[in-house]
Amino acid sequence: MIRFTDFYQNEVLLSFDDHPFSKKPKHVWVICKYGRQWLLTNHQDRGYEFPGGKVEKGETPVDAAMREVFEETGGIVQTMKYLGQYKVLGKEKEIVKNIYVATIEKIIKKETYYETKGPVLLNELPTNIQEDKRFSFIMKDRVLLNSLERMKILNHT
Repeated sequence: MIRFTDFYQNEVLLSFDDHPFSKKPKHVWVICKYGRQWLLTNHQDRGYEFPGGKVEKGETPVDAAMREVFEETGGIVQTMKYLGQYKVLGKEKEIVKNIYVATIEKIIKKETYYETKGPVLLNELPTNIQEDKRFSFIMKDRVLLNSLERMKILNHT
């Protein structure tokens, strides 16, 4: 288990074990690859980030992850693999998120991308992502860095 403090000084617990914090998490986050590029979304308030969001009533976390990818980027998921889970011990509430890795089959242009400005394709993620103002706070803590390392170990890149 990895423990650290996030952008807002909340304690975060990260694990790559099988659902260590909740079998039914209420949030998902999806690290997406489209060919050799990273597929992100441009959130209207936060900036560039991987797609994600809340699990809606009646949905499984995998269903939510696929829906969020499509809603925020127009991406059609080819494969979706569970990578890990993290828990944010916030000042007012706790949030548990499943982390998935998805390969995207195709991207469909949409009329609306809900709270985002649509897809962003990058050949590589910047090495100075923590200082890059284009990126959301979600991309700036150790969840992303550790997830990318875990993906290399599992050959998910």
